[in-house]
This record gives sequence, structure tokens and C-alpha cells, in this order.
Amino acid sequence: MKLNDKTKILITGGGGMLGDAFYHTLKNKYILKATDIDLNEEWLDFLDVRNFNQYQEIVHEFNPEIILHLAALTDLEYCEKNISHTYLTNTISVENAVTLAKQVGATLVYISTAGIFDGQQEFYDDWSQPNPINAYGRSKYMGEIYVEKNMDKYFVFRAGWMMGAGKLKDKKFVNKIVKQIENGTKELNVVDDKLGTPTYTYDFAKNVIGMLETKFYGIYNLVCEEDCSRYDVACEMLKIFNLDNQIKVRKVKSAYFEEEYFAPRPASEKLLCKKLKYRGKYLMSDWKTSLKIYLNNSYSDYIL
Repeated sequence: MKLNDKTKILITGGGGMLGDAFYHTLKNKYILKATDIDLNEEWLDFLDVRNFNQYQEIVHEFNPEIILHLAALTDLEYCEKNISHTYLTNTISVENAVTLAKQVGATLVYISTAGIFDGQQEFYDDWSQPNPINAYGRSKYMGEIYVEKNMDKYFVFRAGWMMGAGKLKDKKFVNKIVKQIENGTKELNVVDDKLGTPTYTYDFAKNVIGMLETKFYGIYNLVCEEDCSRYDVACEMLKIFNLDNQIKVRKVKSAYFEEEYFAPRPASEKLLCKKLKYRGKYLMSDWKTSLKIYLNNSYSDYIL
């Protein structure tokens, strides 16, 4: 489809890390309505996507051509302890989105995750068979299946280790390391037995919008170029902050954090973006470049 300044796009989960990137990427180009249950920005309207009637009212009133369904629970430990809430939020809400997108003839964009794989392989391409090992991964994979079986005009994009949105909204690894630096630590304990592919939210949003200009519907891996361990990311962060001579990074195994992070995690979540590359639509930078851009934009106060 051709996007223009009259194209209406509905964003659910707009208050999160990825929603923040989509909003700021799209706000001056299209007609947007961004929603969330957490109204942490003045540009957000309230919507609980688990409530079908509420979701339906907003979709029919706004009549979007594109629904970006970003709303999700992503805390693995919370998901493991709250199974019903997880499926209601991560699966049933997606079924709601599918039904409503079909009612108004909208294209649906659903964000999935590298966490749908079991980690038994080193790499996973777009055609690898998912086999989730935790509640979060299974709830997201069930969403994928429903979209694929019931939609014609849809995109599913699988993200990796998300980074973006800055200090107030980044709930992932990068901000957790920054908080430890803030607290004056001289040694970081970081796992080296979990491998993956970082995903910069702004690049992700731009790549999704590029695909929306096409009719190449389907399921796509969408992560930064190159892969790494959590240890590698921490070391690279210290280099960018010019703190690599002041703070030591100590390699530990996942068992070191098993009480805090008890949800099963794949040993490898490395994604290969073959389909986007084959179509000449892959726009992501390598993860080190993206990490540097992110830290320069959002944590410049820490860069000496």
C-alpha cells in the first residue's frame, strides 16, 4: 500500500519502548492514534486491548488503515508467575486485533520475539520451527499462529534483545547496566552463556514502515546485524562510556542469577533476517553502531 499524510495508523502499546520509537518516527508523516493502559505521555489515549468492546470502539471510531499491535507483557518472570494474565494480554488481545483489522479492512502488524525458539540451534532464520520454552514465548507464538491463519494483509516481525526509549522507559538490559553504573559499581557480573541479536527500536520502526509500503505480507525476523552475548554488550557499553578502564566486567553463568531470573531462557536467540535481505528490504545497522547511536542519543550525560 502507498502511505501518505492521510494514512491512519493505530498504535496499541504506544507507551512502551517500541511504541515510543514508532510514535516519534511516524508522528509528522501520518494521522496517528497511539494508545496504552499506562498513560505516560500526553499523546496517549487509554485502551486496554484485552477488552474487546473497548478495542472495537476505538478501531471503528478511528477507522485505521494500519493497526500496529505492540501491546504485550514482556517481563519473563511476571509471565511465568501470571499465566492467565499473560495469555489474555499476549494472545487473546492479538485475536481481538485480528478480528477488528478484518472488520475495517486494515493491515495488521504484530510484533513477535526471538523468544519463541528453544535455543537448541545457534541460529534461527525466518523459516525455523518455533518451540518456546517459557510462558512468554508460548503466548507470543500462539499470537503468531492466529495472525498467520486468519489474516490476509498482515506482517509479523520478530524482534531480538530490544534497546531503545531511554532511561524512563528502557526496561531491558542496557538500562539495567546503566543503573548499576549510576550506583557506583566497580564490577559488573554479566552472563556470557546467553547469545542473541540486539534490536534498536528506531531502526526497527523504520524497517517496519518500509515494509508497509509493500505487499510482501508474512513473517519476518527483524534484528540488528551481527550477534553477541550479554557480556559483549556490557563491554561495548563501557567502551562507549569510556569506563572500560574503571569498571570490570566479570563473566558469570546464568545460574548466578537463577533466583532473580528464574524463567527458562533459550541459550541462543540469534536471528537471521534472510527474508528481508532476499527482498532487498533490510535496513538495520550492526548492533555496535546502533548501540552507540542509542547511548549517544539517550545517555549522553554518561559519556565522558
